[in-house]
Amino acid sequence: MTSTVELPLWLFVLIVLFAAVTFASHFLFPSVRWFFRRRMERVVARLNERLARPIEPFKLARRYDMIQRLIYDPEVARAVADHAREEGIPENVAFEQARRYAREIVPSFSATAYFGIAIKAARWLSQSLYRVRLGHYDEEEFRHVDREATVVFVMNHRSNMDYVLVTWLAAERTALTYAVGEWARVWPLSRLIKAMGAYFIRRRPRNDLYRRVLARYVGMATEGGVTQAIFPEGGLSLDGALARPRLGLLKYIVEGHESGGRDVVFVPVAVNYDRVFEDRILVAAAQKGERRFQARISVVAKFIVKQFWLRLTGRYHRHGYAAASFGAPLSLEQFEAETPGATVEDLGRRLMKRIGEEVPVLPVPAVAHVLITADGPVTRHEIERQIAAMVEVLPGTWMQLPRDDTAYAVEVGLRNLRKRGMLVEDDQGITVNEDDRPVVAYYAKSIAHLLCTRSD
Repeated sequence: MTSTVELPLWLFVLIVLFAAVTFASHFLFPSVRWFFRRRMERVVARLNERLARPIEPFKLARRYDMIQRLIYDPEVARAVADHAREEGIPENVAFEQARRYAREIVPSFSATAYFGIAIKAARWLSQSLYRVRLGHYDEEEFRHVDREATVVFVMNHRSNMDYVLVTWLAAERTALTYAVGEWARVWPLSRLIKAMGAYFIRRRPRNDLYRRVLARYVGMATEGGVTQAIFPEGGLSLDGALARPRLGLLKYIVEGHESGGRDVVFVPVAVNYDRVFEDRILVAAAQKGERRFQARISVVAKFIVKQFWLRLTGRYHRHGYAAASFGAPLSLEQFEAETPGATVEDLGRRLMKRIGEEVPVLPVPAVAHVLITADGPVTRHEIERQIAAMVEVLPGTWMQLPRDDTAYAVEVGLRNLRKRGMLVEDDQGITVNEDDRPVVAYYAKSIAHLLCTRSD
């Protein structure tokens, strides 16, 4: 027992490393996890004192525990058995596929990452890029929403800035859980997004097993009272107009609701911008008739470098206004009681109608509408007259008129279009540069439904 044993240095180092890993996993890591979890619980308790919609325990569950709960759910187990039978594979192979899907979907929410990093970054980025305005927002209506209900924000999708803008504007009320697409599944962005509570979804699921795992997770989150934010259009608007609802996630939420249980309350949210940074990419995709975005990293890098250079040289100007309006909440139980036999399609149409009614009218979309609908050159006086007429025919619509001055609103809209080289101005008036006409039409279509409704 006291004799000397000689070992090669590499083997000794390997043994020490294994011993260190074993010590850390059995003694150190559990203690560290316990320390941080207790700290997180205290942070959440303080946050819940000021949030109108407290963070639910479901959102705070350990990711590993949630994955286990999801893959052993009876509905998922049936889906695994069905998938194995249809594909002619062993059930344990199908079960491992379900586990991979669950690991892909389930987030790992961190209150520190969300409120300590994400909200501050969202506020800084939003205010750096835009003059942000909050449109319709009735505090009294939201105060009467049942505190036990699951709140789901349903939003139009204009830009990837939608996530940033609404996350910040809703920060005083709650923490939002988003469904994000595959664009965010890149490291380290994926880790941050999961820490903010977002869950990934595949736009084109390959099989029913994936859909059932996703549906069950959404159902569990709905049952658990998690405040969610979804885009019923299913993707970014390619032409600027509101699209027909795609009912996947909405269907899962409705299916996850049990009559007599926790109510689901939908809150329509409409966003609009004087400048959508992806506008040319989206318009090009619409012209090609396919939802494939050719965004070269060189173009993105060039834009970022240009913005930093403008800041350094003192020539930076924000890109106009960005605004979000919150409509009247719609209770799912009330909707089902008032419209017996209504389908998810009916609910989707009702929600999209409410979202459309809340779309803010900003200077660039308003000026773009006048220019696009004109037969020829338009004088500045005529643009002012038509926008003043918009104010008269849209009394219930939130409009951003800087300084409450129509003439100045027209100047703001023209200035933003002019600095992008989209206008041609001569003695006869103002027209749109023909090459940029599809992009200007993209902004005009964001409010066209409001004016068509009024004219009809």
